Amino acid sequence: MEPRGVMGGIYRLTEWIMRLSVINLLWILCGAPFFYFIFVSFLTLLNGSVQEEDLLGFVQTACLTLGVLAPFTFFPSTAAMFTVARKWVTGEADVPLFKTFFKGYKDNFKQSMLGGIIYTVLIVVLIVDYYFFIGSENGRILSGIFIGLIVLALVSLLNFFSMLVHYHMKTLQLIKNSLLITIGKPLRSITAAVLVAFILFLSFTQFTWLLLFFTGSMIAAVAYWNFNLIYMKLQQQIEDMKKNEEEEVEIAAEMDREDLVKSDYKETK
Repeated sequence: MEPRGVMGGIYRLTEWIMRLSVINLLWILCGAPFFYFIFVSFLTLLNGSVQEEDLLGFVQTACLTLGVLAPFTFFPSTAAMFTVARKWVTGEADVPLFKTFFKGYKDNFKQSMLGGIIYTVLIVVLIVDYYFFIGSENGRILSGIFIGLIVLALVSLLNFFSMLVHYHMKTLQLIKNSLLITIGKPLRSITAAVLVAFILFLSFTQFTWLLLFFTGSMIAAVAYWNFNLIYMKLQQQIEDMKKNEEEEVEIAAEMDREDLVKSDYKETK
């Protein structure tokens, strides 16, 4: 029996700490090549092993390597993490963590990999365009536009993972709908961007231990929660439309009933 009162609150808190940390560690483990390369690259820069004249080449090589690794490691691992986050947000908090995670990894591996390749190419192209135009005559305006597009692509990536674990759709359809939702629901997109940015800010500047235990799983939970609000609202709109259509059909049927038409009108027909 679950304890009540203060002890019950502490018990539930420790349960969520365990859930979030386990899923975050599984996420890092399954995306190990990607995260290991980030860690090594960061240490290399931190130790000053790269000369200033070689810095740009080092960063470009690192980004290219990460771009190759991401679709095959980071994206499937993140899809698995979102599978668990979906269960949490929809009220299934006590799901078996390992089983749910690895089932999500297996079921979504192919689509997450294909989506990862497309998103990686898209984001790389936007970043290259940003650096290309930043030195041009109207560089400040154009670079600002491309920063906005990069943020838009990253937010739509969160929606992509949420839709991937929620719908049975083809990969291109998932990407298209993710972009449409991101553009069509600007307030929700801004909310997602702000919340994720806040988590990342705390993780990189204040509490770096969050990166190992909580950052990824918290972002997944927040992102899916935000998507679920969009989904629930769309479902409500669809139900309202169906209800209105049914009412219109009923009204039309009533108006078409001959037995309700006044007799003097019938005689003049």
